[in-house]
Amino acid sequence: MRAFYSLGKHPRTLIDMRSVVVALLAVQIAACASAGSGVIPVTSSAPSLEASGYRIVSPADGRDVTMQQMLNRLSRADVVFFGEQHTDPETHRAEALTLDAIGRLGRPVILSLEMFERDVQPVLNDYLAGRINEADFLARSRPWPNYAIDYRPLVELARAHHWPVVAADVPRPLASAVGRKGLAALDTLTPSERLTAARENTCPIDDYHARFMDAMHAHSTGSGGAAEPGDSLPTAMAERFYLAQCVKDETMAESIVMAKRAAARDALVVHFDGAFHSDYAQGTVARVKRREPSWDVVVISAVPVADPSVAPIAPQTGVGDFVIFTKQSH
Repeated sequence: MRAFYSLGKHPRTLIDMRSVVVALLAVQIAACASAGSGVIPVTSSAPSLEASGYRIVSPADGRDVTMQQMLNRLSRADVVFFGEQHTDPETHRAEALTLDAIGRLGRPVILSLEMFERDVQPVLNDYLAGRINEADFLARSRPWPNYAIDYRPLVELARAHHWPVVAADVPRPLASAVGRKGLAALDTLTPSERLTAARENTCPIDDYHARFMDAMHAHSTGSGGAAEPGDSLPTAMAERFYLAQCVKDETMAESIVMAKRAAARDALVVHFDGAFHSDYAQGTVARVKRREPSWDVVVISAVPVADPSVAPIAPQTGVGDFVIFTKQSH
């Protein structure tokens, strides 16, 4: 099963420190502008995704595409979702490469992250503005355990370019409360606490719900073979977890929409989340589209595989506009 964290749990595995060097190098990509095109080509001297061992495919077309072709499409978007596998180091390297390339398109960029929660937005703003140092920022912002390895390159790239960074997610204690008590937990909040979750929260019984329930069953039974009676989560508990998942999706979607509405008209939001939140244009993607139906939204999903060069495209149909095959870590 592809990893997802329905209640915003931290990844449990810290990645080898070699990934730090790789990710930091990724944000140093060099590229040159294409005259009049509005697209920044990946030059031969730049470590494009293909040159770095990744394979990009368009599932809808059933074919491979180049990084430049993907960038041509991203250059026209309002919001780009990059769905990640939280503990896959190659996914994070691909994220740094992609964000840096997007930053060279010549448009204002807004970086949005599931990995920070709304209540730490002032702390994040202070760090980006240079009002506090990094040690204070990390002490007060509850970064994920693998922040230094996997997410710091994204934040530092934004900081260097003076891009806003959105702490998009609902605070974990609130998501957990919804997981225990249902949406009624939102009614017990003070006015200031209520601002840390989306104003409007809908939890339809749809394809996303079905996919979530299937994933919860697989998550609770593990990978040790067929489930035994009583192994899966009780339905009522799984349904409450779905409510918490919806609140996370709604809050991230509202955060994305509010940030773009407040920015320059041509600003491009690039949002990073666990792939479950954005695959199949469901979850957070669907909730952005509900708020802004006319926006052009592009979904990228990273899929770790044993050998990217031979991974079949057909199983990824519908997952995203683009799928990036990464080499699975052993």
